[in-house]
Amino acid sequence: MLPDLSYPASTEDWRRLAARRLPRFLFDYIDGGASAERTLAANVSDLAALRLRQRVLVDVAQVDTRATLAGQPCAMPLALAPIGLAGMAARRGEAQAARAAHAAGVPFTLSTVGICALDEVAAASAAPWFQLYMLRDRGAVRALLDDAWAAGCRTLVFTVDLPLPGMRLRDIRHGMAASGARPALIRAAQVLARPGWVWNVALRGKPLRFGNLTAQVPGARDLNAFKAWVDAQFDPGVTWKDIEWLRGQWQGRLLLKGILDVEDARAAVAVGAQGIVVSNHGGRQLDSVASTASKLPAIAQAVGAQTEVLVDGGVRGGVDIFKALALGARGVLVGRPWVWALAAQGEAGVRTLLAQWQRELLLAMTLAGVTRTADIGPQHLDINS
Repeated sequence: MLPDLSYPASTEDWRRLAARRLPRFLFDYIDGGASAERTLAANVSDLAALRLRQRVLVDVAQVDTRATLAGQPCAMPLALAPIGLAGMAARRGEAQAARAAHAAGVPFTLSTVGICALDEVAAASAAPWFQLYMLRDRGAVRALLDDAWAAGCRTLVFTVDLPLPGMRLRDIRHGMAASGARPALIRAAQVLARPGWVWNVALRGKPLRFGNLTAQVPGARDLNAFKAWVDAQFDPGVTWKDIEWLRGQWQGRLLLKGILDVEDARAAVAVGAQGIVVSNHGGRQLDSVASTASKLPAIAQAVGAQTEVLVDGGVRGGVDIFKALALGARGVLVGRPWVWALAAQGEAGVRTLLAQWQRELLLAMTLAGVTRTADIGPQHLDINS
């Protein structure tokens, strides 16, 4: 028997609600991973398998969840990760999520391929972060960097693990990469099965386009035209030399997202990255690579004293934030959960989710006997269990 979801209490509750609200192809695009989704599952299960040490009779009358990420004071060590097409989950979805993040005191990261443009998101959230890929058209990269700076972005999250998109079988099954009448009819039937989404998003949420790329693809009339341009812009020839070039173009803080190897982490430090995100793209790129939880400790030990180490992948609540910090991260980026909450209840859903997670983090700190996030470390893991 499924639980009553009138008052969603867990991340899985938000996921179930999102599945009820979204057309199936859109839910699977957000929810799915690469190939057999082994890495997607491992990201969650490896964090879940970690055990914490519970301590008693420690003075925990004043527990403080605050942290600093990328030089920015935060209510807890968490930022909303960039999610492409997140604005399809709710009407002007990225702007709603940015307002929720701002209210909760955490950063919001806008994807290059978000629906809302930088200026719309910046109006909803002071100093949002911006995510970018290395495109073949370096002029387009420079233009996007200029737009980001003008919109008040001072932290660039640069994704380095996407020379080509991963093999995402759920998208293939829905005909997302196919053309012609049959896949269009499949998706149309799924859209019609969600009339609330049609009214709130498809009709009232226009324009549905990649808002940051309108100047780069001026003739684009729909998302398919934007997608075709983006697909042609993926550059498998990018090397560390290109990151050096990028470092010279961007005057703000640079985080490299997609690091999963100690040697790559050291190379990121060498090219001047002020932070890295230990990430396997949420299990959406190369299936059967290691989980981020399993790779984080060695990377944090190797470069944590030289650069800020963040992590994403598999974080499903405040206890997982605590575990990530115990493994050596300074903070976490969270993707799918905030989009599930957005799809379920819009801005209010994201606010509720973040409040739930902060409360859970505070409780974890209290029961582990630690009062500051900066003090969380490997000593709080029960390695004998």
